[in-house]
Amino acid sequence: MSTSPSRNKSPTKKTAQPTSTGPQRVVLAYSGGLDTSIILKWLQDEYHCEVVTFTADIGQGEEIEPARAKAIKMGIKPQNIFIEDLREEFVRDFVFPMFRANALYEGEYLLGTSIARPLIAKRLIEIARKTNADAISHGATGKGNDQVRFELGAYALMPNVHVIAPWREWDLLSREKLLAYADKHGIPVDFKKRKGGAPYSMDANLLHISYEGGILEDPNFAPEESMWRLTRSPEKAPSKAQIIELTYKKGDIVAVDGVAMSPATVLTKLNELGGLHGIGRLDKVENRYVGMKSRGCYETPGGTILLAGHRAIESITLDREVLALKDDLMPRYARMIYNGYWFSPERELLQGLIDASQETVNGIVRLKLYKGTIMCVGRESKHNSLFDTRISTFDDDGGAYNQADAGGFIKLNALRLRIAANLKMANTKKGATAKKSASSKKSSSKSASKKTQSPKKK
Repeated sequence: MSTSPSRNKSPTKKTAQPTSTGPQRVVLAYSGGLDTSIILKWLQDEYHCEVVTFTADIGQGEEIEPARAKAIKMGIKPQNIFIEDLREEFVRDFVFPMFRANALYEGEYLLGTSIARPLIAKRLIEIARKTNADAISHGATGKGNDQVRFELGAYALMPNVHVIAPWREWDLLSREKLLAYADKHGIPVDFKKRKGGAPYSMDANLLHISYEGGILEDPNFAPEESMWRLTRSPEKAPSKAQIIELTYKKGDIVAVDGVAMSPATVLTKLNELGGLHGIGRLDKVENRYVGMKSRGCYETPGGTILLAGHRAIESITLDREVLALKDDLMPRYARMIYNGYWFSPERELLQGLIDASQETVNGIVRLKLYKGTIMCVGRESKHNSLFDTRISTFDDDGGAYNQADAGGFIKLNALRLRIAANLKMANTKKGATAKKSASSKKSSSKSASKKTQSPKKK
């Protein structure tokens, strides 16, 4: 998840001192907002280096071109400004592969922020190579997961890259110091930021919006309805259900309601549909990789539909044990993504297994969306369905399945249970016999003792 600079404070650390051996050119993940604008100026002041800015459109829903004008105003050369639309790559190469695994972190979180970080790290390194930069920089704080995700990704792709994480170095550890620095260097501060900003921090992309920090740091505080941006409340969602049709090819959606779409267009459409029907809200306390618990609220309307539809098409196209194996591996796969190991050999190996399982995941799923809920109302696969009506029917199957075979099957599977039960009963019987024998001996001993006692004198 993203973290808010105003609330995630790291221990005071000495400001980095420029040296002749320090980085000469740094690629900065730059949004154009207040925090990264401050970082841009700070890099120039503290490292006396040339800064290259990289701004990515991954569907956050905000204009990114203004970042160009802001970067130029900060003295960045036009050839050192990179602004890219990565929405298709994001969904095609990161979101879709993740959903082939049905990944959920701690059983609930659809990893919306986590899966965006490796793409940003990848482009930071690619731009660093292109511009001959010897360092990269990001605005993640020292308390969050994002610093881990960015840097693990970067080191996996460029092992000796120099990473500059200002929040672990500078002394601008309060809102007052940040605003004072911005004022000193002529960095524009909008009214909301100066007055304290939103009561929480947000991170958005095409897969989700996350909300955390501020008033949400009390896990017993119910977020206000006005916080949610992508979804209607279920109470205000349409009173009439909507049925949508999803077409799958090798585990990915290629069409919605019969209309062929690109990956990013698919997710955009599903966000629209899910948001309309109040689908995809989550309020969760999770365990960060750095060790602390964190409360976050999420909106993932399209992703929630993706998961429901994918599980539905897999239910008829995957073998029972293949499906069970995927479900066994899924929590570990989800932790790899959450913790920042997208480019690790174990994730890539596991991805190969997952992708191989999707060769037969082809067909159509129909889902009913209604007031925050999703129900599968139909699934079919003309060439890959393992659902055999002749065998599954409760009516006369014409001999396709011999019910008498079930008796032997059950007895064989019960063999170990019967052996254990027989042993338990035998041991219980032995114990009861031994207890009875001991009790009998004790009774006989008491009787003998009474007989040998002398009669009392009157």
